[in-house]
Amino acid sequence: MFFDPMYVFVVLLPTLIISGLAQAWVRGAYQKWSNIPNSQRVTGQQTAQILMRKGGIQPVGLELGRGELSDHYDPRAGVVRLSPGVAQTPSVAAMAIAAHEFGHVQQDQHNSPLMALRSMLIPSATLGPQLGIGLIIPGLVLNFTGLAVVGLVLFAGAALFTIVTLPVELDASRRALKLLRETGLIASPQDAEGAQAVLRAAAFTYVAAVATSLLTLLYYAMLVFGRNRD
Repeated sequence: MFFDPMYVFVVLLPTLIISGLAQAWVRGAYQKWSNIPNSQRVTGQQTAQILMRKGGIQPVGLELGRGELSDHYDPRAGVVRLSPGVAQTPSVAAMAIAAHEFGHVQQDQHNSPLMALRSMLIPSATLGPQLGIGLIIPGLVLNFTGLAVVGLVLFAGAALFTIVTLPVELDASRRALKLLRETGLIASPQDAEGAQAVLRAAAFTYVAAVATSLLTLLYYAMLVFGRNRD
């Protein structure tokens, strides 16, 4: 069970391929469009300030984060953290990424039900995989199917988090493009092309996360219910 070749073919290899493609796509798009200035020559930080001033978004905190592509919105603190490359660079990529985070801010301020659901599922995403596997493995070893099923349900909660996250991220990107157009920050076809390319690539990373979670859930379900049939 600990060296199951089925895990390699059902989970490990597909995950490596899908995740590798997603990371290559997003880094390629970021590297390309981070070297192309946007028409308004605004940095990610300036984009954020314009969106709060002209985009109908209530002001939130704005901080400099650490690490490349570490940009995120923290709804608990009411803070958007932008990575140095995004905050300080007047590129198409920086503008798009900053706008995406303010798409999340707008979701929060508009009480998006999907974002609220994702927040509710955070404990499942944090604890579900560890607790789930921690019950599935002993359940299989001890031939205690009930215990393994409970673990599978906990693991399914983490998979549900990734599924809910995908439409949340897609909606944030849709809002980002709308905000950029309404505030006049997308001022050329090149701006529009680059912003869409960056956000599309970023979205694929969440598609990859959903695929990985579902493949892993499928693998453990095959173990639990396959053992039960035996």
